[in-house]
Amino acid sequence: MRRTACWLLTVLFAAVSQPASLQARQAIAPFPSTPQSSAQDAEPPGEIPSGTRFLVGLKKGLNTKNARAGDQFATRTLEPLVAPDGTLVPVGAELRGHVSRVEAGGATGRARIWLSFDDIETPRGSLPIVAEVTQVPGEHSVKPGENKEGEIEARTNTGTREFEAAAAGAALAVSAGAAKGGSKGAAVGAATGALAGFLTASGIGQELDLLEGTKLELELLRPLALMRR
Repeated sequence: MRRTACWLLTVLFAAVSQPASLQARQAIAPFPSTPQSSAQDAEPPGEIPSGTRFLVGLKKGLNTKNARAGDQFATRTLEPLVAPDGTLVPVGAELRGHVSRVEAGGATGRARIWLSFDDIETPRGSLPIVAEVTQVPGEHSVKPGENKEGEIEARTNTGTREFEAAAAGAALAVSAGAAKGGSKGAAVGAATGALAGFLTASGIGQELDLLEGTKLELELLRPLALMRR
């Protein structure tokens, strides 16, 4: 009887004390670390991220003398735009835009044109696009404007180039003026030649001519979603 009673007490004590000991161990044990998913940080598989740069070519030329605000233009992609899942906008896809502002060189002295991009043909059809011009590769006479917003402006020469051009123009004019009217003619010719040299060197008054096929490097300012979510 005593052995049976002792055995029963041992079983009851173990049954009562086991949950408490498990709770104590769980309270002491550190919480299991759960790996944080990086899916939130990853780009959506069917979306081309903002900041992507790509080349397009003008399908028709633009000139600051003739262009007007609101004029539409079209380009075509010169390289594919590829999303992480392999969906792409192929080479030759049309990207359309409009001229948002123009400053003719003959009117303001410095030719500028602002280009806005509206939509692009993709596997999903025509989609809106937000992009800006970052470079005009291979065109040494034009560059993106300093204030961005799609501005393209004519480059100007500065410093010694202007001086050298003015001096060269003056020297040529002195010879021509002296041959025609002595010292007075030389003085007038020098002033005219210097001005002509300066205008030619600095690009003042010259129009900005973006020929058909001109390459523009664009940068996406907003992601371009190629697949429906």
